[in-house]
Amino acid sequence: MSGGEVAGILVAVFWAILVSFLAVALVRLAQTLKATTKLVADVTDQAVPLLADASTAVRSAQTQIDRVDAIASDVQEVTSNASALSTTVASTFGGPLVKVAAFGYGVRRALGGRKEDVPAKAPRRTVIVGRTVPAARRNKRKKD
Repeated sequence: MSGGEVAGILVAVFWAILVSFLAVALVRLAQTLKATTKLVADVTDQAVPLLADASTAVRSAQTQIDRVDAIASDVQEVTSNASALSTTVASTFGGPLVKVAAFGYGVRRALGGRKEDVPAKAPRRTVIVGRTVPAARRNKRKKD
């Protein structure tokens, strides 16, 4: 065999090995793509019901939010009505009730006079440099 024939055989063997590696790589790539396609189909089959459930949950939450909004507006209306009623009652009855109470107090004072069992007022005390001095001593100091 000559050098040219050996080189041809080596090139042919190299190409055969290269084609074999490429065929194995293509077969594995085809298997990977097939598995990926199956996985995507499975995820899609599971995602559609999950999305439907999520949509139902969002609708339910929106309904609850609408109810809470209606309740909040009702509470606000009740609060404003209570405030208006309180203002009306205070302005209607507040002044006359104070006048009636003052009149009643005056009548009791005028008719009752001073009761004998009520003790007289305690004498006033004066504070000098942080201490309290009884009225008797205070009068004594004033005389000095």
